[in-house]
Amino acid sequence: MNVINLRTLTLAVVLILPAAAQTTPRGDDGTLSGTNGKDLFLRYTCYGCHGFSGQNGQGARLVPMGMTQPAFLAYVRNPARPNAMPSYSPKALPDADLVTIYNYLKSLPNSEPRAKDVPVLNGILSEVSNPK
Repeated sequence: MNVINLRTLTLAVVLILPAAAQTTPRGDDGTLSGTNGKDLFLRYTCYGCHGFSGQNGQGARLVPMGMTQPAFLAYVRNPARPNAMPSYSPKALPDADLVTIYNYLKSLPNSEPRAKDVPVLNGILSEVSNPK
């Protein structure tokens, strides 16, 4: 092997191997690190049906999230009512993105107030419980 071919081979190894060995960095929970679930929720237009908070749209309430991660992924891939929600294949919505969206939804607080936290309802409940 001559010196030029050896240099070319060395240069190729130095340039190509690190790029080929790179994988998408993942966080401890398996989601893409540096990817924000909110960004993906918006990018895939989930908010169009489920609202920006995941709980105030015409679609099903996603917050508080009551499904396990595997159940959520299975539902998105094969919804019970396909006429109400389209199915999303892994090609259209990769598993990693879907897991990131799931984790984002799990992190959102439930903004629906409980009856005892609404003063007017508290008054009504008090009157019903203690009629005069």
